[in-house]
Amino acid sequence: MTHMALTVGFDLDMTLIDSRPGIHACYTALAERTGTPIDADLAITRLGPPLEEELINWFPAERIAAMADLYREMYPSIAIAATPALPGAREAIAAVRDAGGRAIVVTAKYEPNAKLHLEHLGIEPDAVVGDLWAEQKAAALREYDAGVYVGDHEGDIRAARAAHALSVTVATGPFGADQLAALGADVVLADLTEFPAWLADYRETPRA
Repeated sequence: MTHMALTVGFDLDMTLIDSRPGIHACYTALAERTGTPIDADLAITRLGPPLEEELINWFPAERIAAMADLYREMYPSIAIAATPALPGAREAIAAVRDAGGRAIVVTAKYEPNAKLHLEHLGIEPDAVVGDLWAEQKAAALREYDAGVYVGDHEGDIRAARAAHALSVTVATGPFGADQLAALGADVVLADLTEFPAWLADYRETPRA
């Protein structure tokens, strides 16, 4: 059975990469540099939303823009090397390619830093679109005609729904499998190691 070439979108943080060690190190460095206490252990339990939404917990509103700029400037030298790929990340991208599809990354992360992570890990998607969160991601998913969006967060389920894409989730981020299902994910996987088999099955199943 032939299908049109499939485009699959992937979230980055806690979907393709375990960004906790790098982000923890970056928040710790930001606290040292600014003299402002930041609970980095707590901050890395809330990954997904834009940086500014976390910084508002630690800095007054009028300093958020400057602190976000400083964090993003410090990030490459601190966070990139400390951040590993999650199990199955490379294989998931490869599975889409092997199926004749396109794999794109759509993330809330600052786009230049998102690209640095992927380059460092040798993961080469067909496109990387950054600085988009939740429903904002739908614009990029629609632009690339993505039929599936893979993420780990409630915001990713909302993104898929807004783009009329299938919401595939992995329980590698802040939400467990049961929570993801309750939030309305179409598919819940333990992690990306389960993705190639799921994709093969999905492609074999005729859809109306």
